[in-house]
Amino acid sequence: MVKRLSLICLALAFCVGVGAQSLKQELKKNIHFSAGNLLAYPLPRQHTLTPAPEGRTAFYISHYGRHGSRQQTRMADFEYVIYILQKAERKGMLSPLGADVLNRVRAMRDDVGYRAGDLTRLGAYQHREIARRMVERFPSVFQPGTLVDARSSTTIRCVLSMNSALMQMMQQKPTLKFYQDASLADLYYLAVTDRDLQMRAATVENKDVYKAFCQKHARWQRVVEQLFSDADYVSTHVNGERLNYHLFRLASGLQNSELGTQVTLYDLFNDDEIYHNWLRENAFWYLSYAFTPLNGAEQPYLARHLLRRIITQADSCIALPHTSVHLRFGHDTMVLPLVCLLGLDGYDFSTDDLEQLEKHQWVNYRIFPMAGNVQFVFYRRDAQDSDVLFKVLLNENEATLPLQTDMAPYYHWKDFRDYYLPLLNTYGEQHDQ
Repeated sequence: MVKRLSLICLALAFCVGVGAQSLKQELKKNIHFSAGNLLAYPLPRQHTLTPAPEGRTAFYISHYGRHGSRQQTRMADFEYVIYILQKAERKGMLSPLGADVLNRVRAMRDDVGYRAGDLTRLGAYQHREIARRMVERFPSVFQPGTLVDARSSTTIRCVLSMNSALMQMMQQKPTLKFYQDASLADLYYLAVTDRDLQMRAATVENKDVYKAFCQKHARWQRVVEQLFSDADYVSTHVNGERLNYHLFRLASGLQNSELGTQVTLYDLFNDDEIYHNWLRENAFWYLSYAFTPLNGAEQPYLARHLLRRIITQADSCIALPHTSVHLRFGHDTMVLPLVCLLGLDGYDFSTDDLEQLEKHQWVNYRIFPMAGNVQFVFYRRDAQDSDVLFKVLLNENEATLPLQTDMAPYYHWKDFRDYYLPLLNTYGEQHDQ
């Protein structure tokens, strides 16, 4: 078993672009980060990647990526806000700001129309740009005749994300060969639903801890009361916490649509309210998919079939004399557990104290924004080289693994296999019978 890196090595993941500022300051600097998994894909922080080890050339890329920016998926967010505000409007209880917000949310709902969850133009653009940078950063992989094998979840926004990436690659490198598919046959690793695993997380303790955390970080009163003309009406007729929740989700998601350049709801929240709303969402994702005793400390194994697929396909491509590419397109609910299972950048952090997440830099928007992705890039001297090296990119930034290495950010593929395959096998023996 390969020993874990020192804390110094893990800390390297956060040195690029983060600096010493607190997360509260980071959110103030860019309010859109507070959207968490609804964040529109940011440009990679790392503009220049570490050069390849001497004598070695990139020859294979293995990728998993989330679909790009999409329209709001939960029409209930719109309907609940409209219902509450319309009810108050009929009773003459809306403030001028409340009336304005009602009109904004109606316009947002009408803009989505029948396109709830659909890929937006921004989402397609994100995947074209990710593909463009992949080809430009690793030109030795994209040789004439190289096969790009792409698989997608059957969800339309994922299929269109895949198509956008492949069209960009085809434009840059017309001599590539392409295979693409979107089949139920691949969902066991692209978009997993594991009810047994999820049931082990649905403990009373888990729910109680999250409820207490949310109550501690509740910041809704000012936000909600400004929308109404009578505070007594709010206390007797409005579930302020629920209204705040839906408003914040709508504010967060706007950045993914064209309407987001014309309309905002972030003006309803001050910096402190945005920070605390984000804290609650961050804790939700941690409890749902990360390593914590509160959810059984096994939820990242949701990505076990995906990781095994990555390993077995890499082994197959390493045995080939030519270059190749595997692209996989799916969802945030696979990117997050994969990152935690791998322990990328310390995201295998485990605690039962949700207040520790910020201290340990467990930050949802750095993991799985819209179009969030993990890329394994493999290097060797030639086809006979038995010491294959690789590095991992998280959202196109070089990431660390909990493995020893003599040439960070590069790792030896043998060490990776020796560390992760026993973990997968042990879990499988205990649970996948």
